[in-house]
Amino acid sequence: MNIQYKAHPWHGISPGDHTPDIVTAFIEIVPSDTVKYEIDKETGYLKIDRPQKFSNTVPTLYGFIPQTYCADRVAEFAALKSGKLVAKGDGDPLDICVLSERSVTHGDILLQAIPIGGFRLLDGGEADDKIIAVMKGDEFYRQWNDVSDCPESYINRLKHYFLTYKQLPSEKSSCEITNVYGREEAHEVIRRAMEDYQSRFIAE
Repeated sequence: MNIQYKAHPWHGISPGDHTPDIVTAFIEIVPSDTVKYEIDKETGYLKIDRPQKFSNTVPTLYGFIPQTYCADRVAEFAALKSGKLVAKGDGDPLDICVLSERSVTHGDILLQAIPIGGFRLLDGGEADDKIIAVMKGDEFYRQWNDVSDCPESYINRLKHYFLTYKQLPSEKSSCEITNVYGREEAHEVIRRAMEDYQSRFIAE
């Protein structure tokens, strides 16, 4: 009997033949989700990480780029560009926020995305970059070629989510956004995260 197994979303799916210009994104959560889902690294299934804090819901489709890993090369670049001490990457695949005019009602899906920039986020001193992208073929957002094309209010909304999504009102945030960067820098972060993945999982 020929049994077909589901590919692991992190390890078993290609980031795409045209990276970093166009990348495959695995979407974990969507704006309507009231709990935060994330990939279970061992099994590849989605698991519930935690309920979303208060009224805080993710503003975009959110997931990661397969076969990427935030480790030494990503941390080195974060330190270079931020001027801060960044000891290491967060040890997760590279996160991606995907803008789409159309409503997507659930995660656990793949899509093609065009990176236009990102946030250099430090979480407890670890590099935890968030790539900003538009869904390939989206009728509205495809006019945005670089993060500089995005209205400031839109960027501020994304920044607010990532600076507050883990904390209670009485807590001090452990997250800091040191830079908002454009398309070319996003491409470099993606390349480094792919190299970190190769070093960690393929070179062994």
